[in-house]
Amino acid sequence: MNTREPLELFAAVYEGDENAVLRLLRAGADPDSVDAERQTVLYLAAVSDAPGIVRLLLAAGADPDRLSAGADAPLCGAVCGGHTEVVRALLAAGAAPDLREEYGFRALTWAVQRGHLEVLRALLAAGADPDLPGPDGEPPLVAAARRGSPGCVRELLAHGARARLEALAEARRWLALDVEEELRAGLEAAYGPGYEYVVSRREDEPGTVTVEVALLRDGRPAAGNDRQTGHSAIVNLLETAPGTLDG
Repeated sequence: MNTREPLELFAAVYEGDENAVLRLLRAGADPDSVDAERQTVLYLAAVSDAPGIVRLLLAAGADPDRLSAGADAPLCGAVCGGHTEVVRALLAAGAAPDLREEYGFRALTWAVQRGHLEVLRALLAAGADPDLPGPDGEPPLVAAARRGSPGCVRELLAHGARARLEALAEARRWLALDVEEELRAGLEAAYGPGYEYVVSRREDEPGTVTVEVALLRDGRPAAGNDRQTGHSAIVNLLETAPGTLDG
């Protein structure tokens, strides 16, 4: 294989050029190629939301569960970005839905923390365990309640998720908080006071508003966080769902 082929393959993925990727793979480029930082080409395609390229790499034999730089799973990278088509392609190729990447994160952990409902549905349909905790030991249902996504809570309950009492307490706690102020306080705790902020609101999920707070440096967004506001609906879901509130 030409020693330039891995570099050319990465360049083609960065450019989103499916034809070039196909040509290079047919010429013998390794679908499990890594760059100087040991990032895998499949991980790059996954986080770039390039489902066509992801499918080409997988069809050429790329390992869907190989950790990029020994730490990051392609599935988790796609889930973080809410790249549903990429997630489905990886799962169809045999990616383990409960694979644990460095620091204990799993795809489902990212899905509920980010409120990516369609991604969560795909993971659960592929057999992801609705009760496997995140790196801090927190159950997914509690994380979904904090996120403020009624849809994520509903999907987890439908798949038998436990920790309902803890999730109910978390949803009730957020009912008494100002979401914008909490997000701002979290950013200040991480980056220090004195920055300007931009606040935006959008509807990612029917019936809830997603509040996003972005920290500005030199007038440009440098960091941010967001949260949904469906905590009241979540309280109702948890209080009225079949079964007992036994955790």
